[in-house]
Amino acid sequence: MKLSNDLSPTKPTVNDIARVAGVSLATVDRVLNARPGVRDVTIEKVHKAIAELGFVRDTAAANLARRRQYRLTFILPETDNEFVQALESEISAQFERLLHQRTRLDLRRVPPFDPQAMVQILDDLTAREADGVAIFGPETPSVRDAVNRAKERGIAVATLVSDLPSSSRDHFVGIDNVAAGRTAALLMGRFVSSSGRILIVTGSRLARDHLERRAGFDAVMDNRFSDLDVAATIEGRDDPERISALLPAVFEKHSNIVGIYSSAAGNGGLIEFLESQASARDVVVIAHELTATSRKALTTGTFDALISQDSGHIIRSAIRVLKSAADKLPIDPKQERIRIDVYLSENLPPQ
Repeated sequence: MKLSNDLSPTKPTVNDIARVAGVSLATVDRVLNARPGVRDVTIEKVHKAIAELGFVRDTAAANLARRRQYRLTFILPETDNEFVQALESEISAQFERLLHQRTRLDLRRVPPFDPQAMVQILDDLTAREADGVAIFGPETPSVRDAVNRAKERGIAVATLVSDLPSSSRDHFVGIDNVAAGRTAALLMGRFVSSSGRILIVTGSRLARDHLERRAGFDAVMDNRFSDLDVAATIEGRDDPERISALLPAVFEKHSNIVGIYSSAAGNGGLIEFLESQASARDVVVIAHELTATSRKALTTGTFDALISQDSGHIIRSAIRVLKSAADKLPIDPKQERIRIDVYLSENLPPQ
């Protein structure tokens, strides 16, 4: 049933807050925008009036009235990794779409797995040039401390893909990586038809997302598929050439490899090796992220399944989260939850 506008209750305004709290409009404005110069007892009166009236602030209108412009910075690894390039493409697309919403995006790049480069950019950011920053980087004490310092300067911080929970960051935007690793293990255990060894190819031990995926994978393999022996991790640092160069010695040492879990990037090197070795073509391969390269490997049968996350959703979510943090407003957790997508050759979405 549609209600007539005449029956809708009148929304409380800042004038109502000022009247109930017994203060001026200027004081209400200072409290709403967290500006200094207001006594604690007065702030308490204003917040009490807001609660009594059920006042909900129209942030968009308020920002338009004071010509507020959001300035958001993304810091991503400088790499040929297709998933990172997809994130960059989404940032570029959102840059054009958000100009009319008074939101400006800035993209900065750092060498992959280089904590000091990340620290340098974070420490150089000021609250004047960035309301918020989204980072995709390694987990080290130095990066954690740089995030905390940025927060102290009034900059909202979101972590992308790989979390930094020991810091004071506002929100993590990405899949549950432990659950992703558990999902990969369940697929591996179901797909492998004989006992043998499972090889893990990862990026870096500094990357929390890689470590969490491995932890989830090991937990399921140990509890449900104990007949499969999980081998030590190959640290490929998301470099296809490095991965391609390391694999021959591993397969020479272990003749009973029946499965490979590629928990990071650098899939091009893995694909190159597998397609050049007849003895490796029956190996079950579970990898991460739907890209042009991994899609082709899935359709040709080189890969058996992909665990993926929507790069567009990640960037849109990061923008919403940072704007909400800058405005000191809550987020909608359901809207910001990034799904774990599982792709087989039969359910690939259109290119």
